[in-house]
Amino acid sequence: MNTIKEYLSIKEFESIIFENGKIAISDLVLNRVNESFNFLKDFSQNKVIYGVNTGFGPMAQYRIQDEDRLQLQYNLIRSHSSGTGKPLNAICVKAAILARLNTLSLGNSGVHPSVIHLMKEFINRDITPLIFEHGGVGASGDLVQLAHLALTLIGEGEVFYKGERRSTKEVFELENLKPIEVEIREGLALINGTSVMTGIGVVNVHYANKLLDWSLKFSCAINEIVQAFDDHFSEELNNTKRHEGQREVAARMRENLADSTLIRKREDHLYTGENTEDIFKEKVQEYYSLRCVPQILGPVLETINNVSSILEDEFNSANDNPIIDVKNQHVYHGGNFHGDYISLEMDKLKIVITKLTMLSERQLNYLLNSKINEILPPFVNLGTLGFNFGMQGVQFTATSTTAENQMLSNPMYVHSIPNNNDNQDIVSMGTNAAVITAKVIENAFEVLAIELITIVQAIDYLEQNGKISSVTKKMYDDVRAIIPTFKEDQVMYPFVQKVKDYLINN
Repeated sequence: MNTIKEYLSIKEFESIIFENGKIAISDLVLNRVNESFNFLKDFSQNKVIYGVNTGFGPMAQYRIQDEDRLQLQYNLIRSHSSGTGKPLNAICVKAAILARLNTLSLGNSGVHPSVIHLMKEFINRDITPLIFEHGGVGASGDLVQLAHLALTLIGEGEVFYKGERRSTKEVFELENLKPIEVEIREGLALINGTSVMTGIGVVNVHYANKLLDWSLKFSCAINEIVQAFDDHFSEELNNTKRHEGQREVAARMRENLADSTLIRKREDHLYTGENTEDIFKEKVQEYYSLRCVPQILGPVLETINNVSSILEDEFNSANDNPIIDVKNQHVYHGGNFHGDYISLEMDKLKIVITKLTMLSERQLNYLLNSKINEILPPFVNLGTLGFNFGMQGVQFTATSTTAENQMLSNPMYVHSIPNNNDNQDIVSMGTNAAVITAKVIENAFEVLAIELITIVQAIDYLEQNGKISSVTKKMYDDVRAIIPTFKEDQVMYPFVQKVKDYLINN
């Protein structure tokens, strides 16, 4: 059981959404939320406070009469439940709920405690609100997407429950749940923030770390296949660069390859003084996609770590407007809902994942091109050349998918379009950035799945199964349980999908 208290780490966040962890709300949080709610209720008497007794956005100049205040919150939620496109997957929605719950728990939003309680129940009972991909510009936060969350919290809209898309009202009756109590600004506090882009961002980082780990392992395996020299990932060489990411990638490579019998030492071959030929039979050094792995994946590692840090700060921050300050007995109006931090980090993340995908595609091409590697048949074809095709067909898929990632890596951060009667005259597009990054990550898993199948085919052709490192052997055995060694041509898409699933889930 995870208890929401003062600060939620990204590891705790991930354990809740990926390991089906249950959550509890501490008395500290409940007291803080109650205090904020009661303060705002008293403070808002005879004062003009945005979203409490005013309209929203450019309509803020219009006073709302006391008898209409509650209806105002319902109007906001219903009018902004206007998303389109595909529904967000359950993990992303769960992450968005947790991010919103955590920020509202800080006591800077003035919400009724029923909001915290019901979101907790959604997480613990696996009730997934229907939230669509399209709709947020990421500046008053994820207004449209969060409105769909708020819609279910007031007992309306639809949710996914036990694998079915059902009305929220039906599910509430089955689970004996009641809608939230809307009293002061529950509508605005729920939809005015960055929690959807942040939640998707945490999911993206989780899978980006997996991609990095797999890419590093694949790079090690290919270095084994070609019996590369070990100096390009040596501690001595990489410590001449000060970048921590590069040093860590090189260290992981050394660890992964520690028990390999295929990696060679340069001093045993090219430094012996016995190489007198004019054209060397031994390759002096490998292509960049094999030799420069620490330098290529190092920035990927550091970027993922930096993105994680920004996300952790964001879901532990108050990101709505206005901000309720109980300590100083004041309400501050500003723009904490603006998603530029997350938008920029998502753009950075998709750029480095695209670069990782490009590395995978180039390593794949290296294995498939016999003129380059000089040790494998064309397309790692274990059948009859000319009659069989080996991995030729799936290379097209890897190449086209990599190209799509390159196109999708254009930044959303600088694609602001004013809207909302120009009240939102510069926006972050952070939600779009997070959704597109998720697509880039999914594409990367597809390319890496094709690369991994090729790697194990190459190991079989070269009969290296007994010589590879234990890390590579584990991958080899796992993949061979999915797709046995093949010489004859076969329909590949089911195997690619199964290997992709293996990479995502391990």
